[in-house]
Amino acid sequence: MLNITKDIKSILENIGEDPTREGLLKTPSRVAKAMEFLTQGYKQNPKEIIESAMFTESYNQMVLVKDIEMYSLCEHHMLPFFGKAHIAYIPNGHIVGLSKVPRIVDVFSRRLQVQERLTDEIKDCLQESLNPKGVAVVIEAQHLCMQMRGVEKQNSVTTTSAFSGTFKSDEKTRAEFMNLIKM
Repeated sequence: MLNITKDIKSILENIGEDPTREGLLKTPSRVAKAMEFLTQGYKQNPKEIIESAMFTESYNQMVLVKDIEMYSLCEHHMLPFFGKAHIAYIPNGHIVGLSKVPRIVDVFSRRLQVQERLTDEIKDCLQESLNPKGVAVVIEAQHLCMQMRGVEKQNSVTTTSAFSGTFKSDEKTRAEFMNLIKM
């Protein structure tokens, strides 16, 4: 954290600010703490999180957790993108504690990301850990790198999706998922 603090002080100087100004005195350490929090996903193991709450269960219908708030940093500009993730899986002998699904979203979103990879990483983690009949992930997000700078399009929303197993091969299952997340 010490290096980040020094680097932020240098950035403040390079943009023409005075890091010794009263309002900026603690800014370098605040930014360092914020970056530590916003990138804590690098220090977490998502598979361990899932495996800590896996249960044998014969339930074999869709399990959907939708409208999961997510916040991440774009790896290209280190600006926030945020939105909602909708995740479903069809158990194949095992279920996972429901709170673990949003925790997995947090682990992967608390890294420098692109939305496309984030979507795939969540799907792959659930598929590899639970071995379900299928996984579906849809993320809808707003990117400040498109809203605050660049094209400056305030109402743009990016949607990504990733499917495995039954969700990929069975149009009816995928359609049921898509209809459920619209409700």
